[in-house]
Amino acid sequence: MSNIQIINENCLNVIDEIIYNTKNPVIVTDPPFNVGYHYNTYKDKKPKDEYYKMLASIGKKCPTVFIHYPECINEISIAMNQAPERIISWVYPSNTARQHRDIAFYGIKPDMNRVRQPYKNPDDKRVKELQKRTGGCKMYDWIEMNQVKNVSKEKTAHPCQMPLELMRKIVKLLPDGVTVVDPFLGSGTTALACKCENIDCIGIELDSLYFEIAKKRIEVEK
Repeated sequence: MSNIQIINENCLNVIDEIIYNTKNPVIVTDPPFNVGYHYNTYKDKKPKDEYYKMLASIGKKCPTVFIHYPECINEISIAMNQAPERIISWVYPSNTARQHRDIAFYGIKPDMNRVRQPYKNPDDKRVKELQKRTGGCKMYDWIEMNQVKNVSKEKTAHPCQMPLELMRKIVKLLPDGVTVVDPFLGSGTTALACKCENIDCIGIELDSLYFEIAKKRIEVEK
């Protein structure tokens, strides 16, 4: 059984101590995007340099997975002076100008064999046999999946919620024995994904309302 801890605190106040006292920490986070989202407490509009300096200071502490828009992954890499080991794209159909985000792995390589998916051309006889024998091919470098919308069953009061299925795939790509640390836990999706996949996790959330939402989601999941 995984060990899931969540903390109601500003991550900048506690992240150093948590990373220092955690065995094999890997940060996995979908941070505030700095585009003016109406969060309950956090002001999502920092000066650009301050914003990327903050993310870089967090990402340099240990292996890190950032989920962000492609141009922002570029800025994070520059601020960290570090290129990602690999990038996977999350593609989602929507009525907005943006249609995908990137999942960038810094200081750690995702094992694409750990997540299986159906082969293409499933009606081909040879492909059917291959699917039956292997359980599917290793994950591609892109994932197509809907965003969490207002009509989604898993939707909470958090304005920018990640799909649970997506986060389960991401944490499953990590090596055995890691502890996932999410400094921007939000509605708790990362911690819930880790619980589902039996991975230890420490989540940190600044806002007390979102912290309570995360706590309830994690407690309900068996």
